[in-house]
Amino acid sequence: MRKSESSGSPKSLLRQQYRRERHDRFMEESWLHILGAREFADVKIVASYYSYGDEPGTSDINQELIKRGVTVLLPKLLADNDLEWVRWDGNENSLAANGKVLEPHGFAFTDVDSIDVVIVPALHIDRSGNRLGQGGGSYDRALSKLRCWKIALVHHGELTSDPLPVDEHDQKVNAAATPDLIARFSSL
Repeated sequence: MRKSESSGSPKSLLRQQYRRERHDRFMEESWLHILGAREFADVKIVASYYSYGDEPGTSDINQELIKRGVTVLLPKLLADNDLEWVRWDGNENSLAANGKVLEPHGFAFTDVDSIDVVIVPALHIDRSGNRLGQGGGSYDRALSKLRCWKIALVHHGELTSDPLPVDEHDQKVNAAATPDLIARFSSL
């Protein structure tokens, strides 16, 4: 959670509610269909994430991208809560635990302008492309440095027409995917 955000703030309360709802209705599903989107047609480098718990699953997406010869980057959390991207070869045994998250070993990928697509986790997305994440601000800082197509993965019922609270630092995504569909946002 951001230091400036109190535990009783509207965003914090929404996160608590959305985490409970996600946990209560969690189902293993696949978001593999996103690889058929036109934005993935000629990708060379994709920044993704290694899902855990009841986050939208990325294992099959990441493995399929690697099978296609695409460079897959995973985030590594730094001491200041920023993210750096590290190339991952698909070997799950090469990941190290950082709390609940498994992260890659290796050197930071610094040519962020060459990233074609970034796949990000989210708790909820509204119809304007506003993403509610876990509250640390790490992804917002990372997304602000990327000029590529940004797609967030959410479960059924987590794409909403209700506007989410937005702070100045929050970064929008270009699209959101549920296990059944991709919603693109024209507000970016």
